[in-house]
Amino acid sequence: MNFTYKLKEPKSEKETLIYFRSYFLNENKNFIYSTGEKIIPSEWDFDNRQPNDLNGRTKRAENHRSIKKQLDRYSSFFTEIVNRYKNINEDLTLDILRQRFNEEFKKIQSKDDFFRIYDEFIEEKENDFSGNAISNSTLKRYKCNKTLLEDFEKKAKHKLTLGKFDEKTFNKFLKFCVENREHSANTVHRNIGLLKTFLLWAFNKKYSFNNSFVNFKKPPKFRTDEIALNIEQVEEIYAHDFSKNKKFERVRDLFVFGCVTGMRFGNYSTISKNDVQGDFIRVIDLKSKSKNLSIPLNNISKSILEKYEYQLPNISNQKMNEYIKEVFKELKFTDEIKKTMKYGDQLVEINSEFYKRISSHTARRSFITIMKNKRVPDKVIMSYTGHTSLEVFNAYYRPSEDDKVSYMNEVFK
Repeated sequence: MNFTYKLKEPKSEKETLIYFRSYFLNENKNFIYSTGEKIIPSEWDFDNRQPNDLNGRTKRAENHRSIKKQLDRYSSFFTEIVNRYKNINEDLTLDILRQRFNEEFKKIQSKDDFFRIYDEFIEEKENDFSGNAISNSTLKRYKCNKTLLEDFEKKAKHKLTLGKFDEKTFNKFLKFCVENREHSANTVHRNIGLLKTFLLWAFNKKYSFNNSFVNFKKPPKFRTDEIALNIEQVEEIYAHDFSKNKKFERVRDLFVFGCVTGMRFGNYSTISKNDVQGDFIRVIDLKSKSKNLSIPLNNISKSILEKYEYQLPNISNQKMNEYIKEVFKELKFTDEIKKTMKYGDQLVEINSEFYKRISSHTARRSFITIMKNKRVPDKVIMSYTGHTSLEVFNAYYRPSEDDKVSYMNEVFK
């Protein structure tokens, strides 16, 4: 087995941690382990994976030799472990190697370092290339949740440890999220789920024997009044002349493409010619990489693809969410609409202009609503969107007030 060393932040101008890394082919995972040593990237030999300037009597050279000596300890111990398991004809797994490294380099003594362990959790997720790997968006949420926990520890002056993360700490954290951060019930629900996943991981890794998290209750989700467009609105937006504003035209086209395919932004924003086979778009669902999506082309989606020669405009999701609001403002979608949010036990009504409520995800919600209003069977729509849960799928359906009146009059004539 081979190994190497990598810098945590190779482009930093400040000191950064040096990681030991080895790839486990059978598990399709990288073993990443912090050596605790730090170095400025400009003083690192990226070709030989060691500090540069090892010779001489300068203070820097002496420091580099000291770092090199510590790295050699990891190298020698790794080689020893690999040979030992080879000689006894047993498989060396990633978890076994981590345990041996912990025992050898005294990491066990610092197991209750809450955020160091959280970093290890994130590193494992980042280097998981198995079928259980999480999406980039989920990984980003875990990182944001860590920032939230750090903010809680600082502002609530409550030191977080795995061993003492009990019901009292949990309730204090909930109160902080609602009162200090003013998080909605849905945001709290999501973040508690992420927290419990981390605590379970730490428990399974034997970093803690505290299983209080099992009884932590996530606040129930609250269905908010999210916006969905009807087919007439989508056609109106698509027909608008943006020839004098090419940025708005590209953003509009990308948004409409989402409205008529039902794909997630991460999928439809990266469509290429290779993804179009006959009259179908065939891609792997970015959120659940085990699912293949097969979406039939229609007149609008085909027209947009041909317009851009099957290479849709390259816009980040963040910029898309910013620009699409400008597009809808330009189109005079400025009526005030009401949104009901739940904060703790209170329902709060917020008035905002229509365009401010639009995001890239509105396109997917609009597609599902339009299809359901046309009486397309759920199973067919779900085959386009990739949904497997009917409950999650139905949460996207947003009939308008006009739709509700129409359905009522249709039944009670």
